[in-house]
Amino acid sequence: METLYEKVADELVEGITQGLYQVGERLPGVRELSRLRGVSIATVVSAYRLLEDRGLVAARDRSGFFVKHRLISSAAEPEVNQPLSQPGPVTGQELVLRLIQAANNPNIVQLGAAVPDVSFLPVRAIQRALIHAARQSGDEAINYTFPPGLPALRRQIARRMTAFGCATHPDEVVITNGCQEALTLALKVVTRPGDVVAVESPTFYRLLQVLDALGLEAVEIPAHPRTGISLEALELAISRWPVKACVVVPNFSNPLGFCMSDEDKLRLVTLLQKHHIPLIEDDVYGDLGFMSERPTVCKSMVAKKSDDGVFYCGSFSKTLSPGLRIGWIVPPQKYRSKIEYMKYVLNLATSTISQLAVADLLANGTYERHLRFLSREFSMAVSRMTEAVIRHFPESTKISRPEGGFVIWLELPEGVDSIVLAQEALLLDISVSPGPIFSASQKFKNVIRLSCACQWDARVETALIRLAGLISAQSVLT
Repeated sequence: METLYEKVADELVEGITQGLYQVGERLPGVRELSRLRGVSIATVVSAYRLLEDRGLVAARDRSGFFVKHRLISSAAEPEVNQPLSQPGPVTGQELVLRLIQAANNPNIVQLGAAVPDVSFLPVRAIQRALIHAARQSGDEAINYTFPPGLPALRRQIARRMTAFGCATHPDEVVITNGCQEALTLALKVVTRPGDVVAVESPTFYRLLQVLDALGLEAVEIPAHPRTGISLEALELAISRWPVKACVVVPNFSNPLGFCMSDEDKLRLVTLLQKHHIPLIEDDVYGDLGFMSERPTVCKSMVAKKSDDGVFYCGSFSKTLSPGLRIGWIVPPQKYRSKIEYMKYVLNLATSTISQLAVADLLANGTYERHLRFLSREFSMAVSRMTEAVIRHFPESTKISRPEGGFVIWLELPEGVDSIVLAQEALLLDISVSPGPIFSASQKFKNVIRLSCACQWDARVETALIRLAGLISAQSVLT
């Protein structure tokens, strides 16, 4: 028999489903809803907690409850990846350059590259910070700031990491040119050409390009669209092959969008430490969760005295600006000097004026305020894109349900070739990312990734309708 609080929750669900309450909007306050429904405050609180558990609403401190997701029951989730396969070189990345070049073409509807539209970024605040840096810092702003990087920026990053549970000293932080350089540095100091690296499958294609450039082999570990990397498959891979490093995106992975549970993060760290395998933690999307509380990081689960294996990599490219090229790495202590030296050898230093500007944005609170905006906007963008896909794409399309970030992973009908689809879409001025580029061995033939962080307008809706037509045409042919 349905309880009173479940009835209240069902009424709220109906309002969310019908669009009465939009994603990102504040729901009625506890006292207000208690009065409107003629129930106790405890009943309303229980109803909201139930909706929290279902992932439909999120509580924000002193602000109330907000719609996190629309309930989209008609969309099935993608299947779990294929079984574990043996290590091998990275192949099939030739199309990536065309996708990246398309991201700079204003005539193309940008659904491929995971680069937020400028409407999501704090452009004016960045401009002010750059001007302030140029005026206040004088010659410092135009000179090199050699590794490990600007002290003021490293101090701000260390404070943020400590605030979300990863006690960090500024001296532990090394500034890099984005997160990709941080990943490259970590891999360079723990591997040699020919070594085997465990990666999630699917995984971000630029990581695969780094492995290819360093002459490394990838062993693809299946990842579940809701829970993340299969720890059982990872353990099996470790028992079979000489895995020298493991790269994981535990928080809002690109392209699946999952967030690993704290329990699984601890299991991952424990497993890798047991076998003395370095963990390279890519947390570039960690600040972009749809919930009010930031998720934990794997590095926080390692005692300092035994911190001999977790490299934490982060970036402001998805939150502030991809063009500033500010990332960082917090390596284990024994690797820090080598990381700093390798950074110096690669490109001397990261832009000083960019470092000054980001340090200012962190210090004056602009960054934290902007994150609250992004959390709401990206959640709305993902829901909006998902609903449009359900409207226009074939009914059999399976859609991921990310908990953060701004991309969705779509499994299309059997027989659809996403490489061909991406090429045909480019001819129609539409950019999408085909599934095989997210795999070292070109799996996910009938899968695409869409970026939701675009400026929504009639062009985007039309692009989705045209994509649906291309998909249907391939489905008919097969």
